[in-house]
Amino acid sequence: MRLRLLAFAAPLVLLGACGSAPKPDLEARAPQAAADTPYGMFLAGSAALNQGRSDEAARFLDMARLGSGDEALVTERAFTAALMAGDVERAAALAPDGPDASEPGKRMGRLVQAVEALADGKGKPAQALLAGDAIGFPHRSAAALLAPWAAAQAGDVEGSLVRPQVRGDTLVDYFGQLNQAYLFERARRFDEAETDFKVVTAGETPTELAVLAYGGFLERRGRRPEAVALYEAGLQRNPSGVALQAARARAAGGKAAPAPPTVKEGAALALLAPAATMIAAKQGQIGLAYLRLALRLDPQRNDAWLMVGDFLQAGGDVEGARAAYARPKPGSPEFPAAQAKLAWSHQLAGDKAKAVELARRAAASGDPDARLTLADLLRANEQYEEAVQILGGLIGESQTPDWRLYFARGSALTQMDRWEDAEPDLLAALKLRPDEPELLNFIGYSWIDRGERLQEAMAMVERAVAANPRSGAMVDSLGWAHYRLGDYKTAIEKLEQAVELDAGDPEINNHLGDAYWMAGRKDEAVFQWRRVLTLDPDAKIRADAEKKLASGLGPEAPKLAEQK
Repeated sequence: MRLRLLAFAAPLVLLGACGSAPKPDLEARAPQAAADTPYGMFLAGSAALNQGRSDEAARFLDMARLGSGDEALVTERAFTAALMAGDVERAAALAPDGPDASEPGKRMGRLVQAVEALADGKGKPAQALLAGDAIGFPHRSAAALLAPWAAAQAGDVEGSLVRPQVRGDTLVDYFGQLNQAYLFERARRFDEAETDFKVVTAGETPTELAVLAYGGFLERRGRRPEAVALYEAGLQRNPSGVALQAARARAAGGKAAPAPPTVKEGAALALLAPAATMIAAKQGQIGLAYLRLALRLDPQRNDAWLMVGDFLQAGGDVEGARAAYARPKPGSPEFPAAQAKLAWSHQLAGDKAKAVELARRAAASGDPDARLTLADLLRANEQYEEAVQILGGLIGESQTPDWRLYFARGSALTQMDRWEDAEPDLLAALKLRPDEPELLNFIGYSWIDRGERLQEAMAMVERAVAANPRSGAMVDSLGWAHYRLGDYKTAIEKLEQAVELDAGDPEINNHLGDAYWMAGRKDEAVFQWRRVLTLDPDAKIRADAEKKLASGLGPEAPKLAEQK
């Protein structure tokens, strides 16, 4: 039975860097024949930069720059490496300039210098660097959003209240107004601040940043009941929002209101939306650069650290990712998510014992999200009994359990061959989330695999496939339904499509072999079952494939259970 783990960790928020990552033995990685030459250092640094090893790249390229007779050759690469590694101060000193520097390098360099000036409290130089059109595409939006904060630091109150404008840029329109609201509050023009806050939180799906911003403003104005209502509305849209949960608890408990952002904190916040936009647009290097700049201004932005970790993890820099995930401190809203990501990084690296150890340590605090992460890791490591106990506790404690809790417990019970207990959980999840593709597929596949309620199951799987036509697992479920119904021709069509979508899945390949066999295509079936054994199948699938190969009899013909 194919079981999919749910992603229970808190959503990513933004990224930043980890200069604290352990330093590798750089010289050992350099091309041996040329490691002691400037050109060799340049090649090694360029390779490290291309592979996402920013700290290493910065070291090599700085050595190349110092030893090269043509300093301009490597200065721009060294600037980029320093920025990617999070050494913004160094990057500002290396900012490309002069006739030999590229125009994109100059634009980014000017933005970096402006942020470094803000970080040093030098508002007037920052304001000058951000003025005019010197920082053009693709950094115009980031510069426009930073400019009011630079004006505020320079003491130019009226300049700080000018809402930034970039023609056709809805991101600047929205987040420029959010920043303007903060700056109106800073200028003690509270009515105008509230007008802006109301605009950015209007509509059906305001951003969480805007809701938290307006809620904080209401708390500071002594209007806690309104703040609580605003946070609760946000939690109805996103029940798992940890920052919203913390804000609601604070406001409802009468605790001190959050302080408005300082100039540096506001400037860091202004960079988050452009960073997220660049990452979403597959401009990851620029997105990471913006996050590094945001963290130079506000090193305590845990959401940015989580995004940095995600970015580095995806790029293969596991140690750097772990260093980023380690930044949020216990007690912060982001700590459970950070610990979850840290534990999963060890799980993905094959260190399952360390992953569970970290998850247990976080879960000992009693935090529901941390306990959920532990349950998810236990399921991943086939420790279903304990996972079921944890999930049962979480369900029992919640007045309105999340559908995913029922789904997770139901999937664990299914794996324990306790279908009579699993089915009610899965149907409870379906009642709460009737259109969820993963859930529709899981229940449909479970019925199909058991030979039960096949017409209903097929309809569910068809809905799942319609929602996710590129999912090999879901297309496989549909093919397996046709197989169970004895329609081997259609089953083969669907299962071949599923293999194309997910060629390395041993269960899909095993299903295709069975369909080939039942259609009389026995040589192709044997090929598929042999392929299954090369794809690291679990014990059950391996045993099934080996049995069919050894006996030469193929699979048993499908037997349909009585329809319920």
